Amino acid sequence: MFYTAAMPTLVIATKLFIPPPRPDAVPRPALVVRLNAGLHRKLTLLAAPAGFGKTSLASAWLADCGRPAAWLSLDEGDADPARFLTYLIAALQTLSPTIGADVLALLQSSQPPSIDALLPLLLNQIATLPRPAILVLEDYHLLDSRPIDQALGVLVEHLPAQLHLVIATREDPPLPLARLRARDQLSELRASDLRFTPDEAAMFLNQVMGLDLAAEHVAALEARTEGWIAGLQLAALSLREREDVPGFIRAFAGDNRYILDYLAEEVVQRQPDHIQRFLLQTSVLDRLCGPLCDAILDAPAASGQAILAYLEQANLFLVPLDNERRWYRYHQLFVEVLRQRLHQRGATDPGEALRDVAGLHQRASVWYEAQGLKLEAFQHAAAANDLARAERLIEGSGVPLHFRGAGAPIRRWLEALPRAALNERPSLWVTYASTLLFGGQPTAVEPKLQAAEAALQAADPDERTRDLVGRIASMRATLAVMQHNAAAIIAQSRRALEYLHANNLPFRTATTWTLGYAYQLEGDRGAAGRAFRDVIAAGSSSGASIYTIAATINLGQLQEADNQLSLAAESYRRVLQLAGDPPAPIACEAYLGLARIAYQLDDLAATQQYGQQCLQLTRRIERVDTSASYALLLARLHLAQGDLDGAAAVLDGAEAFVRQHGFAFRMPEIVAAQVLVLLRQGHLATAAQLAATHELSLSQARVHLAQGEPTTALVLLEPLRHRAEAQGWADAHLAVLVLQAVALRSGGEMDKAQRVLAEALALVKPEGFIRTFVDEGAPMADLLAEALAAGVEPTYVRRLLAAFPLAEPAQTDPSPASDPDGRLVEPLSERECEVLALIAEGLTNQDIAARLYLSLHTVKVHARNIYAKLRVTSRTQAVARGRALGILAQT
Repeated sequence: MFYTAAMPTLVIATKLFIPPPRPDAVPRPALVVRLNAGLHRKLTLLAAPAGFGKTSLASAWLADCGRPAAWLSLDEGDADPARFLTYLIAALQTLSPTIGADVLALLQSSQPPSIDALLPLLLNQIATLPRPAILVLEDYHLLDSRPIDQALGVLVEHLPAQLHLVIATREDPPLPLARLRARDQLSELRASDLRFTPDEAAMFLNQVMGLDLAAEHVAALEARTEGWIAGLQLAALSLREREDVPGFIRAFAGDNRYILDYLAEEVVQRQPDHIQRFLLQTSVLDRLCGPLCDAILDAPAASGQAILAYLEQANLFLVPLDNERRWYRYHQLFVEVLRQRLHQRGATDPGEALRDVAGLHQRASVWYEAQGLKLEAFQHAAAANDLARAERLIEGSGVPLHFRGAGAPIRRWLEALPRAALNERPSLWVTYASTLLFGGQPTAVEPKLQAAEAALQAADPDERTRDLVGRIASMRATLAVMQHNAAAIIAQSRRALEYLHANNLPFRTATTWTLGYAYQLEGDRGAAGRAFRDVIAAGSSSGASIYTIAATINLGQLQEADNQLSLAAESYRRVLQLAGDPPAPIACEAYLGLARIAYQLDDLAATQQYGQQCLQLTRRIERVDTSASYALLLARLHLAQGDLDGAAAVLDGAEAFVRQHGFAFRMPEIVAAQVLVLLRQGHLATAAQLAATHELSLSQARVHLAQGEPTTALVLLEPLRHRAEAQGWADAHLAVLVLQAVALRSGGEMDKAQRVLAEALALVKPEGFIRTFVDEGAPMADLLAEALAAGVEPTYVRRLLAAFPLAEPAQTDPSPASDPDGRLVEPLSERECEVLALIAEGLTNQDIAARLYLSLHTVKVHARNIYAKLRVTSRTQAVARGRALGILAQT
């Protein structure tokens, strides 16, 4: 299994063509009035069996309604959600060329989001249409796709007033029609509305079809067909050059199916032999053009284009699909009869008939492949039961067909194949599993992989067989990634790399990534980094895939964990370049990484901005644990802003999310954050119980510190430090050092605390870490003030002290730190002296801002600078220090 940059779906322009109204069509003003009257509603439903003139009515209405219109003719191949949305946007772009462009970019990205996730973006763009417009979806009944039904339901529910949707279908779509009726958002025209009235039937038969029938004969035909337009057209074709009109009318009766069979037989049999042969043989095609017809016919008597022109002129149920009259399709009722006759022709020798039909499909497949229309080529190969050709077309040239919007039709074909056929070609079992994996059905994948393995036992052990074994293992590694099962990932990845062909770079790249992911889970960061760099190198030579992007993200995470913030930021920005514009959803992890880095550097505004960008992309991906990671960052922001209740609520939601989706591996991070919040809230017993239940040593050490037990905390921290140093885990090492320094100072070991703090500062000074220290609160501020007094990293420590919030410290009015010579290293500015004097008067920051005509933010900046220069952490300390240094007058 591998992901690769999605290939654009080749749009067939004729599917977007609005059928022109026939100049001699019967006008239907009453129906047009009803259609116009429904334009203020969201949806018009034209629901009737075939042959009731749905398409003709819609095209005639659009020609005169005065609104811009778009059209999409659907077929069974459009049942794939991505393909459907691609064509839907292509139709809308006939109204506005730029509409949905970014949605298309996302669909064609390396990790396309779900359709549901893209609909809000598309709806917002529909709302920007400059004029109210109409979109017609023709033959919606041909789609058998619950995801598309659900997406269309959302589209209708939230459809902006700028667009009116028309659905032409043989059967009611599975939409909430009752609710739409109750809200007056639905207009409906059904068979009873669409059937010809006696007057319309008379006009059609005598004026359009050129007959001269008496009124009683028209009435008889109208009664026999019950106004069914296709039946009247077939009757009119059969009546041409007949003398015994009453006898003919009496000769047929019954329901529409019987009338159709009877009259179609009449119409076809009255054609010359070469026309009959043309009709039958080209009935295997969904769309027809002259060259395609020539390609599939055996020694045609005339050119395909000439015969198509004749059929259109003779009103033989041919529907033009473009203005140039190059592409056509048969009316659905007529083609059904033709296909039935084509198969019945071999009643005496069914095998021969099937071979003839297969030959037609094979020739059509060859023609379509030559035109670059691989999906249509595959569909005809499948219809011909040419498994070898279908298999080759699925494989494609580098990018399998089911990665290019054809997953649904390929999966349906594979579902329909007998098990014996799949067993003969084990690669089809592997493809079947892949379509399920890409189709969001991971639980259905393993049985297909097992079937593939069983089939491979009878296969020759050649390179192809070994490669299939490797692909199976690669897919299993991916399934294990979804479960975050490192052992299984490693076992299956190594097996895949052992068996995959050396030239199978896509699968080998994918497997290298899964292996690196497993190493990252296990904490073997060196091995993980080497694997991810191999993936990135492969992408630079063969083109970036989803795995190139994923590996770059993972590399950034490793660099971040190694406290290399600058390198990590470069990696994340590289991801944003690779992810496109607008970015693919996978870029959410890069935005989240940049948000974490911004937080560490105390740029809270950038943290929120990157976090929101992460959240927007995360919402487009189903079942992704990034939501939990984002929640952790959001909780840290709440804590930094002093919002303990907000932090607790976010973490409660995160816990519910990971439990619901089975992301148990995220729980330790969430629990650690919950313990921190509980300690800030003063709930020490609850925090202690939670930390102990989850066996989180670092959190337990925090609890002991809060309980006034620094010695116990240090006992817990020491082995954590040794392990972090042994494993080379820079982030864990830093976290332990910072907490050790606080614990040592709390236990009265001041010199040792300063040595440990100095070690921590030296580790991260080059990257400018801030929040790691500030988030420890007043005890760390006191420790840093003492370090500054001792001359430890003065420039860096001043930056850290300036970042602490303006709040009272944990201690009450401790003795201020003093310089060895009793003087300030950096004097206060004139404005800072003014602010300090007002602080001494007991004014609040808001009062000071009003007194000096400054903003509140500026006052806070001045206060932080004063604290840093005086090496204090509170107002009380600042005033005492100012008096001691003579800056303030003694009282």
